[in-house]
Amino acid sequence: MKIPSIAIVATLAAIAALPGFVPVEAAAQDRETLTPAFQEAIPNIPGKSLIGLVVSYPPGGKSPAHTHAGSAFIVGYVLSGSIRSQVNGGKIQVFHAGEHWIEPPGSHHQISENASTTEPASLLAIVVADTADAGRLTTIDK
Repeated sequence: MKIPSIAIVATLAAIAALPGFVPVEAAAQDRETLTPAFQEAIPNIPGKSLIGLVVSYPPGGKSPAHTHAGSAFIVGYVLSGSIRSQVNGGKIQVFHAGEHWIEPPGSHHQISENASTTEPASLLAIVVADTADAGRLTTIDK
């Protein structure tokens, strides 16, 4: 087994000490998991689809701030746990299992996160959007 040189160890320690450094594993553990639930064309509204996504958050997990497609009307329905949300600069609210909120088309979602640091949480995002937008419902803020 080869032992790393002192220079390599010192360099890695210096990088880890930088402000804002988050190891890749830690960053991935704090992020949401998206699971497609369904996608159906709406027969009486040509060009529109109904899309369902399960968004699961680990304890303390969050989504990065993002903007939704201009055609996407969204209902967030909490399946388990509690979700903290802020849309379009409005009031920061916590929603519990069985509660919901709406997001008008083109909304900016500044906060979407698990309100608990000890329990997981999940929501069902129900979306009505242009079928052409189905593959790009969100744009992450830069």
